[in-house]
Amino acid sequence: MAQSRQAIQARIKSVDSTKKITKAMQLVASSKLTKQKLAMEENREYADALQHLLTLVLRSTDDKSIFLNENMGKPAYVFVITSDMGLCGGYNANIQRTVQSEISNEDKIIMIGSRGVNWIKSRDYNVCDQLIDMNEDDAYDKLSSKVVEALDLFERKEISKIQILYTHYKNTLTFIPTLETLLPVKKQSEEKKESHKEMIFEPSREQMLSNVIPMVTKSVVYSKYLESKTSEQASRRMAMESATDNANELQEALELAFNQARQAAITQEITEIVGGANALT
Repeated sequence: MAQSRQAIQARIKSVDSTKKITKAMQLVASSKLTKQKLAMEENREYADALQHLLTLVLRSTDDKSIFLNENMGKPAYVFVITSDMGLCGGYNANIQRTVQSEISNEDKIIMIGSRGVNWIKSRDYNVCDQLIDMNEDDAYDKLSSKVVEALDLFERKEISKIQILYTHYKNTLTFIPTLETLLPVKKQSEEKKESHKEMIFEPSREQMLSNVIPMVTKSVVYSKYLESKTSEQASRRMAMESATDNANELQEALELAFNQARQAAITQEITEIVGGANALT
């Protein structure tokens, strides 16, 4: 019985140590979430302004523009965003399931995040390149260089479309893996188009579109990257909070078991003493 109590005590100490770690990670994730969410919202204003500019250009652009038509029969070019670190709940698993259900083996994949890179190595996918361990100082430049490559392939009609698989941040508890098409661009419906005056472009509409498309695509890819990072921190905070709660419950159960074992040992000792005293009388 004493040995059992010692084992329970050792487990209580182990659980308490783990709980302190998960609680610390929860606090760190909460702090990073606040910072990441602010960066995401600030960038969104710039991205929205560029997309509005693109809408104005598309409003009077010829439907035959290469940026409005999919190159049928060609593979897609897909940015897939995962995390570099673990302990973030089902964040990466949800992206992986979406890859398996939505992306074909022929599609060209740019895998972002070491977790995704390690996962896809053992699977039959066409990974063109990978980006890992990016930070806030170099992320935009690295992503932009891949966008330029993708746009070149699209203009040469070597790919059908450019897509991005990211995790949409809805709120601190809800984040949804989302596959979004960046090119070809969807044009506004005719009903909305008729409500605006014809615009005059200098230089030509096509030249204006050629200038705006790279700006918008780079901005959107970076914006989705920031949104995914925000979702990652929110998922990690929630996972660590759940782990801390589970540790509390397990610790309480172990303390109860320890007290019961101690009480049983005391009862046993009293019984033995009484039994010995009765034997002497």
